Amino acid sequence: MTVNALGIYEKALPQDLTWEEKFNLVHELGFNFLEFSVDESEDRLARLDWTREQRTSFRDIMWRTNSRINTLMLSGQRLYPLGSADPKVRQESLTIMEKAIDLAVDLGIRNIQVAGYDVYYEKKTVESRELFVENLEKCVRMAAKKMVMLSIETMDDPFINSIGKISHYKKLIKSPWLQAYPDLGNISAWPENDISYDIEDYVQNIAAIHLKDTLPVTSTSEGKFKEVPFGTGCVDFEGCLRMLTRLNYSGSYTIEMWTGISDNAIAEIKQAKKFFDDIFEKVGITQEPVNYLEGVKN
Repeated sequence: MTVNALGIYEKALPQDLTWEEKFNLVHELGFNFLEFSVDESEDRLARLDWTREQRTSFRDIMWRTNSRINTLMLSGQRLYPLGSADPKVRQESLTIMEKAIDLAVDLGIRNIQVAGYDVYYEKKTVESRELFVENLEKCVRMAAKKMVMLSIETMDDPFINSIGKISHYKKLIKSPWLQAYPDLGNISAWPENDISYDIEDYVQNIAAIHLKDTLPVTSTSEGKFKEVPFGTGCVDFEGCLRMLTRLNYSGSYTIEMWTGISDNAIAEIKQAKKFFDDIFEKVGITQEPVNYLEGVKN
């Protein structure tokens, strides 16, 4: 039996709650941690500029509710990509990373998830890839100085859609502070990937794992990479989790959902939690105890 922490993505929770209500709900729903989002929206990008007082207040709420955040998901760089042809955009991307690292340090977050795009809204070129590598190396150096992990996520994009491709960039940028954040759905959706070999060959590079279902990319379909109900897509969750158990993977798992704007968000999260609870029991994964009540008493 392996013991793993299980978290929930911030965007799965009802969005009209206070931070204290969100953290309490995370525990009440049976999760060990919340995954924090800094995406492309103005509101979430503004988190990078929280004042000392705002950071102190947020950290106090985490302590009061006995909560933690394992990963800051930095999808905001999709709007300001490291490989942009515009030098001003590239500089903004580096500034965003620097601020994210400082925020992670202040909030006790150990890992920043980096979206594996050279560019997203621009045309991909050899130069966009080269600029991505050059600036990713700068980001890794910034993170290493503060002892914060950067983990590249496997994406809904062929640029980096496997752990093997992340491993290639690890060979170019030699640092223990650059690792992989595989999304089981994103890897499974691409027909060129064999997820078994991908995990077995590079399990030593995995810092954390996203649990998400997808529909496959085919000759007639672009696939679907978001909001696919668990168990209806192409991901063999039982097979993947059984393999990760055999490989003694002890990192965390996060259920990635976007139900925060749904009227039935809590019910949908509970359904997803039960889906994975049942698989965990089958394959021999024990979830880390949720110490919510103990933390409140203290």
